[in-house]
Amino acid sequence: MTTGALAGLTVIELGTIGPGPFAAMMFADHGATVIHVERPGGVPAVGPIGNRRTDIIHRNRRTLELDLKTPEGRDAVLDLVRTADVLIEGNRPGVAERLGVGPDVCLELNPRLVYGRVTGWGQYGPKATQAGHDLNYMAASGTLSTLGRAGQPPTVPLAYIGDLGGGSMMLCFGILAALYERNSSGRGQVVDAAILDGATLLATAFHGFAQLGMWDETRRGVNLVDSGAPFYDCYETADGEWMAVGSLEPKFFAQLLELLELDADALPDQHDRDGWPALREAIGGAIRRRTRAEWTERVKGSDACLEPVLRMSEVRHDPHNAARATMVEVDGLWQPAPAPKLSRTPAGPIQPGNATVDHAGGVTA
Repeated sequence: MTTGALAGLTVIELGTIGPGPFAAMMFADHGATVIHVERPGGVPAVGPIGNRRTDIIHRNRRTLELDLKTPEGRDAVLDLVRTADVLIEGNRPGVAERLGVGPDVCLELNPRLVYGRVTGWGQYGPKATQAGHDLNYMAASGTLSTLGRAGQPPTVPLAYIGDLGGGSMMLCFGILAALYERNSSGRGQVVDAAILDGATLLATAFHGFAQLGMWDETRRGVNLVDSGAPFYDCYETADGEWMAVGSLEPKFFAQLLELLELDADALPDQHDRDGWPALREAIGGAIRRRTRAEWTERVKGSDACLEPVLRMSEVRHDPHNAARATMVEVDGLWQPAPAPKLSRTPAGPIQPGNATVDHAGGVTA
């Protein structure tokens, strides 16, 4: 039996790239029955050569091949909609309507349905039907302008902030909020999750800082937590690896200097910006004297906020990560474990995505 906090919830995922698959994975990880609908012969845009066993973002759900451009495919989806709790789609505005599976049709069939829509620009606005990708939405949100080193172009990020943070996680929150409200109203609704909106929301604190004069938005890499401060940056070790320094608070910074065997009295004050170049040189010079492994051992039990920068393949070997089972092995593949961890209704064991697909024909949820 399916276990997890969302056991008993049925989610239909109309297959797309971007934030939709990750949101569906979150629901599936926590026990929802997720049915991934994909066009016949469709190859996932993520994952090596379309193999569902290795395409780990599609874990914990089965796939139905349905051609929504045919009456049979459309009707099969609508049959699923009648008993589903949630539908997730990530097409451009108007596409689902043209296919006959838009929110008006689906909510008429099932008034309790929560219809989750995730796009880059949102369902309305001048750019709503315009093409774009994660980097474009990040640029329009203002978030991209904050990423990068001093004097350098904006740093192109992976999809963590845009697609996944601003898109997937906001979609998940919106759907869960709508499901909670359904308990009192008995009615579903449409969730319009735009990556643009979500990426902007993630920068809420920094919008406030900038308006209060606490953040220089005209330059990158000169502020407290954007690599401008020498006590919040990454430094190379003797063996060409890296250590991350996050010693923001004075008490932690003092422990950092002690750990690095630096004399605090001979250095500029932590928050003396004029002294930051000298402080950066001292910290960098100290860290370059030892290897990453030596620093990792030396920092154990300390509050110096000095942490080795791990590669993805190294994460599972870290003792703390191993103790929390942050990474798990499933069918020979290591992958991030479901998160967050719930005390009474934990996520169930991970199942690989289907290597084969089911086809239309009397399918039911």
